[in-house]
Amino acid sequence: MLSYQHAYHAGNFADVHKHLWLYSVTEHLLRKDSAITFVDTHAGRGSYPLAAAETARLKEYETGVQRLWVSRHQGDVKEQELLSAWLDAVASLQSGSTGLSHYPGSPWWLGHRLRKQDRLRLFELHPGEHGHLTQQSLVDADTLPLIQRIHGDGLAGLKSLVPVKTPRLCVLMDPSFEQKSEYHEVARTLVHVLGKVRHAVIMLWYPLLPAGRHQDMLEELRSSGVRKLWRSEVSLAPPGESRHGMYGSGMLIANPPWGVDQRMGAAIDTWLPLLGPQARHEQHWWVEE
Repeated sequence: MLSYQHAYHAGNFADVHKHLWLYSVTEHLLRKDSAITFVDTHAGRGSYPLAAAETARLKEYETGVQRLWVSRHQGDVKEQELLSAWLDAVASLQSGSTGLSHYPGSPWWLGHRLRKQDRLRLFELHPGEHGHLTQQSLVDADTLPLIQRIHGDGLAGLKSLVPVKTPRLCVLMDPSFEQKSEYHEVARTLVHVLGKVRHAVIMLWYPLLPAGRHQDMLEELRSSGVRKLWRSEVSLAPPGESRHGMYGSGMLIANPPWGVDQRMGAAIDTWLPLLGPQARHEQHWWVEE
C-alpha cells in the first residue's frame, strides 16, 4: 500500500522532534573528518511549500514548526543554542522574506551539509513522491554528484548497501507504518544493519498510536541482542486520553554520539511548553551498552 504522502503532515510536531534529532546527531558526526555514507530509507520530498494544497489542508505545521518560528522571532527560544541553530537552518530555505513558506524534508537536512568525502542515498518507493524528490535541487551543483535518488524499497535497499565503503554509516529510518508488518520489518532491518556495521548510527522514527504497536517493535529490538539504543518520546497527551490518531512521536537512536542526549534534552525542554500543558518528553537508554 502506497497511499501515504507526508506533504499532508509536513512541519508538524513529530517532524520537529525527528529533525531536531537528525540535525543534532549529524552535527556531532560531522565534527570528525572521516567520510560518512548517509542513507534515508523513506525520503519523501526535499522541501514542502506550506501553501501547497496537501499541506494547507490539515495545516499541522501550525502547531509544529510555526510555533517555534514565531517564538524565535519573539525571542522566547533565542537563547537555546540548538533550537536557534536549527531554526537558522530552516530560515536558510525560505524564499527571501521573514515569513515561513517552506519546511525542509529529511533529504534537505542531510543533503545541504554534505562534504566532498560523504555520500547520500535517498530511497523513496511512492512514485509520486519520488517524482517530487527528483525534481528538487536540494543542494548546489558541486554537491549533486554525491547524492543518489533511488526509486525503490528503502529497507531492502539499505540491507543491500551494507557494509558501506566509507568508514562510517548514518541512517534515518522513517516509515509510514501504514501496515502492521512494517514494525517487524523495521526491527529486522535495524538488527541486520548493526550486524554488518556494528558502529552504525541509526535513527528510527515511530509514531505513538493508541494501538501501541511500537511497543512490540521495541521489545523485539531489546530481545535481539543489539546494544546502545537510546529512546526519546514526545507525547502531547497521556495515551489513555487519545483514542484516535497520533498522540506522540518516538525516536530510537542506535549508537548515539556522546553528549547528544543532553543537548537534545535541553532543546526539547525549551520547546515543550509550546506543545501544550500536557506535553511530556521522556528519554533514556532502551538497551544499554
